[in-house]
Amino acid sequence: MSKCELCIIKQFNALKSLTKEELIRISGCKTSRIIKKGEVLFEEGEMINGIYCVRDGICKLSKLSENGKDQIVKMVVKGQLLGQRSLITEESSNLQAVALNDMQVCFIPKSEILADLQQNPNLTFDLLKEMAAELKDADDIIVNMAQKTVRQRLAETLIYIHDNFGVNPDKTLSVLLSREDLANIVGTATESAIRILSQFKKEGFISTIGKQIRIDNLEGLKRIE
Repeated sequence: MSKCELCIIKQFNALKSLTKEELIRISGCKTSRIIKKGEVLFEEGEMINGIYCVRDGICKLSKLSENGKDQIVKMVVKGQLLGQRSLITEESSNLQAVALNDMQVCFIPKSEILADLQQNPNLTFDLLKEMAAELKDADDIIVNMAQKTVRQRLAETLIYIHDNFGVNPDKTLSVLLSREDLANIVGTATESAIRILSQFKKEGFISTIGKQIRIDNLEGLKRIE
């Protein structure tokens, strides 16, 4: 089990503000887990009571709508934290977290890090900055849903995956999302997402190798209206 004070992952999130003594103490009480692809990390409505630090892998955060469809709100990647709001509120999670590939996560109980929040202003400030960034992202999602076409939203999703997660040696996107997941990200029916992907192929923006997607014309995707 990796020691928190020696782990480089903390440099990518608010935990970098903890002192060496705080990290050593937290390292003694954290738990580490392997989350398999498709496994649920926590359910919507569950009390998290702590934070997860993602050491490796990617998960999707989604909310079940009244019509029974999942709306994917965000993808959380290596180096990011999950559950920050549970540190300052008593509310249950309003989202479900599911692993998109095999993940390694460390869980720090709320009872162990709460004192650090109260005594270490740098940690508090960094967590506030992270939550402010999440609020901005949520605002952008609302605006995109209202003002952009499904074609634009799907193109932007493919570009986001390309820019943030890179590609495989054969140039396909390194993160393989199901057509249903892509539809749930952009807020449309799976059939619509499949139809638009087919249009993108005919227009030369993308090609497919099995279920994998390769972007052939990145600039063209960026100009889609």
